[in-house]
Amino acid sequence: MIYRIDVAPAGTEPGAAGADPLGHAVQQQILEYGTDVGAVSTRRIFLIDTDAPEDQVRRIADALLADPVVETASIWKGSPAADSAESRIEIHLKPGVMDPVAASTEMAIGDLGIAVRQVRTGRAYLLDRAIDREQLQRIASRVLANGVIESIHFEPFVPERFAEGGEYRLHLKHVRLRELSDDQLTRLSREGHLFLSLAEMQAIQAYYREAGREPTDIELETFAQTWSEHCVHKTLKAAVEVEVRSASGNVIANRRYGNLIKETIFRATTELMQTNPGFCLSVFADNAGVIAFDDTDALCFKVETHNHPSAIEPYGGAATGIGGVIRDILGTGLAAKPIANTDVFCVAYPDAGAKTENRRSKVDSLPRGVIHPKRVLQQVVAGVRDYGNRMGIPTVNGAVYFDDRYLGNPLVFCGCVGLIPRDKIAKAANAGDAIVVMGGRTGRDGIHGATFSSAELTDTHADEFSHAVQIGNAITEKKVTDVILQARDRGLFTAVTDCGAGGLSSAVGEMGEKIGALVELERAPLKYPGLRYDEIWISEAQERMVLSVPSRHVQAMLELAAAENVEATVIGQFGTEGADLILRYEQTEVGRLPMRLLHDGIPMPTRKAIIEVASAPRTASAIGPSSPSVDPQRRLLEALGHPNVASKHWIIRQYDHEVQGASVIKPLVGPIQIGPSDAAVIRPKLDSFRGAVLSAGLAPQVDNPYFMAIAAIDEAVRNAVAVGADPNRLAVLDNFCWPSVDDARTMGTLVRACEACYDASKAYQIPFISGKDSLHNQFTNQETGEILRIPNTLLISAIGVIDDVRKCLTLDLKDAKHGRLCLIAPAANDAALKDLAQLHRAVAEAISMDLVISCHDVSDGGWLTAAAEMALAGGLGLKLVAPEDAEPDSFFAESNGRYLVEVPESRIQCLSDQLTARGARLTLLGEVVAEPRFTLAVGSEGSGGPVGSGAGDHREVDVSLEQLTRAWRDTLDW
Repeated sequence: MIYRIDVAPAGTEPGAAGADPLGHAVQQQILEYGTDVGAVSTRRIFLIDTDAPEDQVRRIADALLADPVVETASIWKGSPAADSAESRIEIHLKPGVMDPVAASTEMAIGDLGIAVRQVRTGRAYLLDRAIDREQLQRIASRVLANGVIESIHFEPFVPERFAEGGEYRLHLKHVRLRELSDDQLTRLSREGHLFLSLAEMQAIQAYYREAGREPTDIELETFAQTWSEHCVHKTLKAAVEVEVRSASGNVIANRRYGNLIKETIFRATTELMQTNPGFCLSVFADNAGVIAFDDTDALCFKVETHNHPSAIEPYGGAATGIGGVIRDILGTGLAAKPIANTDVFCVAYPDAGAKTENRRSKVDSLPRGVIHPKRVLQQVVAGVRDYGNRMGIPTVNGAVYFDDRYLGNPLVFCGCVGLIPRDKIAKAANAGDAIVVMGGRTGRDGIHGATFSSAELTDTHADEFSHAVQIGNAITEKKVTDVILQARDRGLFTAVTDCGAGGLSSAVGEMGEKIGALVELERAPLKYPGLRYDEIWISEAQERMVLSVPSRHVQAMLELAAAENVEATVIGQFGTEGADLILRYEQTEVGRLPMRLLHDGIPMPTRKAIIEVASAPRTASAIGPSSPSVDPQRRLLEALGHPNVASKHWIIRQYDHEVQGASVIKPLVGPIQIGPSDAAVIRPKLDSFRGAVLSAGLAPQVDNPYFMAIAAIDEAVRNAVAVGADPNRLAVLDNFCWPSVDDARTMGTLVRACEACYDASKAYQIPFISGKDSLHNQFTNQETGEILRIPNTLLISAIGVIDDVRKCLTLDLKDAKHGRLCLIAPAANDAALKDLAQLHRAVAEAISMDLVISCHDVSDGGWLTAAAEMALAGGLGLKLVAPEDAEPDSFFAESNGRYLVEVPESRIQCLSDQLTARGARLTLLGEVVAEPRFTLAVGSEGSGGPVGSGAGDHREVDVSLEQLTRAWRDTLDW
């Protein structure tokens, strides 16, 4: 019998006046889409398949599912009873989709001593007004549901029975490959979702011709996973022939890279490690980069992209993005403890409040297959929020960047920091070790995720790759984390990695690269029966880790996992004759491949790149175009309210950034915590004042790829230095997100960005320790032929060590009596990289010498916008004076290497002397005042003159802090 239990906020039956915050929020979201549906009340739905008597089901409802103080529960047996709602929309997960709430509910019901076969969940929205079916469908599909994973109903839904998978009987499938033509190989690659190049398909064909047999389907899938762009990064590792052309098209230079990333980014780090040994402990070799923290522990940091999954299912894509990068940290060395999360989202402008031109604002104008950007952002935020909060990991740093070029392909960056003992960094699987898979069960979710992420999106991908969507379960991952950290400290395993892209295929394949592995696929625990052997092998179902466990420790490992209610299973053994990968299903060999072929046999391409030398880089403002004729006050308020600058408090306050008790500098700072912090600082070990700083830089508005990369690196460094970081103890990560690089000119932009990374890394003496790339981020509307390409986007994430967190700075103004606001900038507008590096070190020294009491980096919106942020953060006013001949554009200009600092009046000369010695200049802009007012005057005495001496006859800006705060916080109604 399937019982249905509806849980509702008390007093929210249709027409009642009870409190239903979720219903109110949904009502407002629907209203934004142009439909007034009246009041909305919500229900949580539980469908429970059990033979228990009705009184036991009532016990489940009252004791477990509903809070008797604020909720009511109704039980329907069989067909639901009629209700008085004028209109209804119900959303239920499709069969086979991971349902974490249902899994937790099943476990809790079991703890009550009641047997159930299965639980499923859904949600209902009851509308006060009668809405026609077509309009309901539009509301449901645009606002409430994702058709990839959810079904929509307009009547109360209770199935007669739950669909169940049938038992699978082995049918070994071979694929005809040896005699295929090139055209047929290309078609097989695309239609089989392999997404391999013709050269790669030809290499595979040559192997099987020599072997005298046809491949099995699982062998082809293994090649596809292992050789995917997502897993092997074959573009950045490729040889590149570079042709440099003048503006007129003439070839003026040629150069060649044998391995692009090795000869740029890796090379910079290798050279820096020779001059600064002991800081970088593991780089580009494991799931995350590792730097020294203190004598006993190290910090590891990884940032991943989860773009394509988030484009078709934003909540699940972002949740599994953060879940996956947490597992990267857990799978670094012999397991690091996750201590902090970061995230960055790049999306198209939302409907309301954006100050930009030529953007798509109407829902109906969206291309087929594209989710509205406002829903994308809301859902990716929710995905990261739910996963991080439930795991008890603080989300401490991040950013959001709006640009309509991200419409078809939003970018979702998720990062995680871990703490690991320095004697646990090295790992290696040994021959004879058992292969243990631990955590969540294997299902069909996530199949072809790695190959799908290596392909270009089109308007058919939501349907074609719905099976690539993964749904995470943070509670399972938290339990797995606890088990692995305990097992690490007991020395129970020799290596660990996560089942990321490619599932068991990539995890076992990577761990057994040198020694081979034998896998018994039928041993893998399944979510439901019916999975084929190849589906078991490549599924990317979440929350699974693979460990290499010596035989003498297997029993202890299994017992430890069982004690924490975590499933752990031995599925094979590392070490085979000839270092082969051998796959079996029920004693039948379904695949056998040499590990050397898998990991070294990929034909690396030689790519062509064209670099066009422009006369000058064009840099757009991150806050969009603005007319110079607009007065500075209006421009300032518009800049503060622009989505790329405006407060992200509606996101930040959804995240728990206090859990674990290590947050020192939080995302919002100041007396009432509304100021936008430049970077985060955490204190990983509570018996020490040593801290870790986290920051980021992003500048896709810069069209020249070389200067775009420099700007991103410089911003990440500035943000870290602004809170007290020492550039000598900073490291950075790269995340390249590009449109298709099949075009030689686009490939040229990637080359220039890599060259910029090398130049900046060497000039700043800051190494790269890890990275990730995603190189097919564009969307093709097959109905119109329009291609939406993302801007070349390089996210730079920085991590560093701070000796004493008590000396860190925040940006909020602090001294209304003696505080003076000054601008630190390079002595020359076209400062070289070495000059910028010297400036950053000079600022860091000034902070360490207590010459500065507040500091803020100047980025989006220029120095006047940054000054306003310092004022509203501190609740203190500013009286600023600018040179008489200053152009309004200079107040809002965005360039590298600039800081605003609050300096006690008595220390200005000392700071100026110190900066001048380093080739930087200090400009006095004004004074901090108690009156909550922000003014800017232009006078003949100009900057550096006596502040408040009548030097400004004309006030360009005169606004209250309340006006500034309102412009900054209240622009977007989410």
